[in-house]
Amino acid sequence: MYALFDDAGRFHAGRVMSEAENSLQVELDSGKRVKVKAANLMLRFDKPAPADLLARARALADEIDLDLAWQFAPDTEFGFADLAREYFDAKAGAEHQAAALLRLFEAPHYFRRLGRGLFKKAPEDTVKAALLGIERKKQVAAQIEAWAGQLAAGQCPEPVREQLYRILFKPDKNGPEYKAVVEASRRAQRAPLDLLAAAGAISSPYQFHWRRFLFEFFAKGTGFPTLAPPPVDGELPLAEGVAAFSIDDSATTEIDDALSVRGLGTGTVVYGIHIAAPGLAIAPDSALDKVARERLSTVYMPGWKITMLPDAVVQAYTLTAGRDCPAVSLYATFDEATLELKGHETRLERVPIVANLRHDVLDAVITEASLTGAEPAAYDFAPELAFAFRLARHLKAAREVVRGKPETFNRPDYSFKLDRAEADTEPTGDETVLIGTRRRGAPLDLIVAEAMILANCTWGGWLAQHGVPAIYRSQASLAPGIKVKMGTKPAPHAGMGVPQYAWSTSPLRRYTDLVNQWQIVAVARQGRMAPLVAPFKPKDAALFSVIGAFDAAYSAYNGFQQQIERYWTLRHLQQAGVAELDAAVMKEGLVRAETLPLVFRVPGTEGLPRGARIRARVAGMDLLTLELHATLLARLDAEPAPADEAPEDDEAEPAGTLQLAIDVAEAEPVVDPAAEPAA
Repeated sequence: MYALFDDAGRFHAGRVMSEAENSLQVELDSGKRVKVKAANLMLRFDKPAPADLLARARALADEIDLDLAWQFAPDTEFGFADLAREYFDAKAGAEHQAAALLRLFEAPHYFRRLGRGLFKKAPEDTVKAALLGIERKKQVAAQIEAWAGQLAAGQCPEPVREQLYRILFKPDKNGPEYKAVVEASRRAQRAPLDLLAAAGAISSPYQFHWRRFLFEFFAKGTGFPTLAPPPVDGELPLAEGVAAFSIDDSATTEIDDALSVRGLGTGTVVYGIHIAAPGLAIAPDSALDKVARERLSTVYMPGWKITMLPDAVVQAYTLTAGRDCPAVSLYATFDEATLELKGHETRLERVPIVANLRHDVLDAVITEASLTGAEPAAYDFAPELAFAFRLARHLKAAREVVRGKPETFNRPDYSFKLDRAEADTEPTGDETVLIGTRRRGAPLDLIVAEAMILANCTWGGWLAQHGVPAIYRSQASLAPGIKVKMGTKPAPHAGMGVPQYAWSTSPLRRYTDLVNQWQIVAVARQGRMAPLVAPFKPKDAALFSVIGAFDAAYSAYNGFQQQIERYWTLRHLQQAGVAELDAAVMKEGLVRAETLPLVFRVPGTEGLPRGARIRARVAGMDLLTLELHATLLARLDAEPAPADEAPEDDEAEPAGTLQLAIDVAEAEPVVDPAAEPAA
């Protein structure tokens, strides 16, 4: 005696070895014995053999016309044996009954499964709808098959090209375009990115990186709605006796800060730090605020930028020379001889901006020697800059005492300049790139940096004294792995050596600074009146929301800037025909180029100490994945040089590893959508 039984939707047959009240023991052709519940027993038969029965039933099942079977089936529930007798003949044997069971089970769009071998035919409307759905799936499967064939043959279908970034980075895994790429990748045995590049889906590596970034963060485009810059709220007094100057790069259009120095030679000097004041005009929850909050920061890259605010708005509040500009000013009073801070005052005013100094033009002129009197100072604002430099060094030294070790700037800053005719258009990626260097901590840099640290630290403490929350940056210690955090309460910043630090000096470029400026403006307008009314209250959920959104966006924007700078660095290697690079070992096979902003892997350096100098041969590069392939040529020193103080990103992987969201391994192969395995 043989038995056909259901095992979780799969049908097996074997010899009945024994039988109890509620179960049977069945031996399969493999020799394995299984216990079968009586409820799962579908059919008993004496012949043919189990394997032959299943094979013949499968062949017969394929011949059953489902439309005709549906017509034969009764309207009430029925068993598969009943349908076999109706469809084949009244004496339908085991093979025909098994065939009916397999066919009924694999056609749920025609027959509903009720269990224990019972079925009920679906309503006519349901059948029609199901058949339409199956036909659509067949058409989609055919389309996937066609697209996969084109991709494998080196041609990219237009729908796949249009969905390129979604397929690679935010895929709809049920989408036909995604499935076509997966299927083609499997057939061609090529990585998806490599496959798509070979099929012509990517016009250029630069455009790939640029469009990918826009797809993820600027899906609606980089344009702004038409918004006029609002006027400053209220009359502002003109700062008396102030002649302020800014220090920025020549490409800077968002001039957030300027400096002034008064009282030289009197024993008491008033050092003015003047910050552009869009917060005096842009109201929280206004249309412009919503634009700024959506972007959260200006995005920088070589030869281009995406500003946080529309250009017309930036130009209305930027600190342009020759204008009396609205500003939030911090006046810090110092003893001229000892540089002791005697007090500070915050004012809302119009500040005369008399000059916009450009450090890329003046770095070679305004030197440490000229600022300290060792050489003549033949430039404007020489006395003011000399005091600002002396103060900056004093402030830096005081911070270093708190830090517990000096700040070191052993590596240069790099600048990227694209050689092109029109600077106001997006780069194409084919421009010649020039990479220049500036020494970190150059005198003009130091002046500006220490002034901004002074303002951000002072205003952070001032807001806390008045019980007004702000967005702070803090770092618990300089121990490895302790990163900078953002919060609404003041806390020490160990990396900078200050008791608190609230970004407030770039309100045209960073949304956190604009938020803090609103808080500063509220306190400045009300003085010590109680209760203070500020846009954001303590434990304000909106403030925490800003912090979370800004932190994520700012990290992503910085990541993109590093990635696109890496692209231009690799392009520089191509254009200059660089075959060898000198580098210093970092860790675990990572090295840093000595003359370029480039971290890459060199096999064979894993056992070398940090700081060891090596020479590597450039073996190749991939501008899509931003990988540089190199081999070790020689070690250049017997002993490693002392490693400089490393910022957090020193320990990171090179910015060239592309993280694709497409997963070929997990994807299902293309199959007939109407087919369901039944046996």
